[in-house]
Amino acid sequence: MNKEFEEIFSKLTITEKNVVRDNNIATPIALLPLLLNRVSTENVEELASLLKQSVLPSICSEIDDEIEELFEKIDKNANLLFEKEIQEKIQEFIEKRFERDKQVVIQRTSDISKFVTLMGEFLNDAITSNGFSSKNVLDIKEKIQSIDLSKDGIKELSILQTELIDAAALIEVEMNTVTNKLQSGKTKVQELEEKVSTLENELTKSKNESRKDHLTGLLTRRAYNDEIKKIESSYKRHNTQYAVVFFDLDYFKKVNDTYGHECGDVVLSTFAKILEKNTRDHDIVGRYGGEEFVAIVHYNLNRELLQYLKRIKTIVTTNKFLYKEHAIGVTFSAGVATRADHKSYDSTIQKADMLLYEAKENGRNQIKLEDGKII
Repeated sequence: MNKEFEEIFSKLTITEKNVVRDNNIATPIALLPLLLNRVSTENVEELASLLKQSVLPSICSEIDDEIEELFEKIDKNANLLFEKEIQEKIQEFIEKRFERDKQVVIQRTSDISKFVTLMGEFLNDAITSNGFSSKNVLDIKEKIQSIDLSKDGIKELSILQTELIDAAALIEVEMNTVTNKLQSGKTKVQELEEKVSTLENELTKSKNESRKDHLTGLLTRRAYNDEIKKIESSYKRHNTQYAVVFFDLDYFKKVNDTYGHECGDVVLSTFAKILEKNTRDHDIVGRYGGEEFVAIVHYNLNRELLQYLKRIKTIVTTNKFLYKEHAIGVTFSAGVATRADHKSYDSTIQKADMLLYEAKENGRNQIKLEDGKII
């Protein structure tokens, strides 16, 4: 092997190295067919994005910075995913994430348990401490009832007065003790309440963040699929009409190649903000993958749907996307299918995807509807 070939060979996967050995490949040129079998850069970038989402966000944020640093390198060179060292690092992060999250949950669960136990102790102390004095008072009551005032009961009343004073003093001491315990324990209860509240907030935040795409802030594909089940159920029960709009940014690869992946991220996040701001609360919009986005738009009249589509197109095409000193013109293609024209949601989104493909084939920068209308 010459030095150049050895260098390339060292970067191959184990499977690829076996193919080289089995076929006696010995020159860099002969390696081309093998290397062309690798997945496309776009797919590798999408895989990197999915891997990042699998380890972020974490309840325990101690390793978030390390994960971000690793994936910044991968964003700049997606093919790093093929290197064994990087794969082992990702595996290590995944294992750390699950282990540390587990420890955090165990700790927070322990805090809740302490809270319940402490409250039980306070209540038990209050009940127990009061019990002895209550018995004394009950005994004194019985003595009072047994005194015959028609006879000479003054002596008995005097003795009873002393017992009442002693019993009252004992009750006062016990009640002060219970009060002091409850007061000192109040701070501990408040601390535990704050910890429980923090845990609830962190779990809620983690759940919400896991539903949102880390770059665009839109629904992830999984979260979108969960939401469409609810929408489809509503459609079947109440016949709530909706359309599926499939968006795809035109020539997005060219933006990445020209200005870099950081610029591409800015374009994606800006386009996502436009969709989110102009899509109503009861509609949904998600990142379907890469530069593809999907929206579910409810409507009663066709003109409502057309107004939405025209508004998005006007905003995107009449403005420039800003990245550092660059003002970049961006367009998109889209396909639109209406649920009422199909037997199922699956066939509806397939039709929208097909119309998107036709829009791109016909020159891009257009929205194609199912009735043949083009915006």
